[in-house]
Amino acid sequence: MTLEKEQNTSSSRKRIALILVALLSPYALVQVWILTSAPNVAFETMPTCPANSQNCAHLGGGQDFRMDDTMELVVQANISVISELLQTWIQDGNMNILFETTSAEEGHVVHAVDITPFWRFPDDVMVHLEPTPEGHTRMELHSQSRLGQSDLGVNPERLNELHQVLMAGSPSAA
Repeated sequence: MTLEKEQNTSSSRKRIALILVALLSPYALVQVWILTSAPNVAFETMPTCPANSQNCAHLGGGQDFRMDDTMELVVQANISVISELLQTWIQDGNMNILFETTSAEEGHVVHAVDITPFWRFPDDVMVHLEPTPEGHTRMELHSQSRLGQSDLGVNPERLNELHQVLMAGSPSAA
């Protein structure tokens, strides 16, 4: 290969590298912004959605927000069965658990973080399952985006999906 061809090849590689850096730098900047603006902070109690929020959804606990308030909140199954379904849903979604506790008095409480594909925005998901005197399970579900003014409907969709998964534990759903 001649010296001129080697220089052209080297120049082409440098141009391609610069183009790649120019294209990837906005993504890298957004990732740095997300990491610094939305750190992981565990919820230990059920949060509520701010009035008029468009990046939060809540079902149950008398605080339904952006959800169908006629959705069933009691699953006719033992809390251990429903907790297993919840754990599977969290694992299948590759979510990170920030807080989890189980007690006879409080039931099962989980705060997990769902990371959106590509942009990697963190969304918090809080679930409270409590046993009823009849041996069934009452649920309260919460999902909210940490950043932005709108979730584009992601949080209500996430809670609808989770609600369906948990309701599938009821013998009448089989």
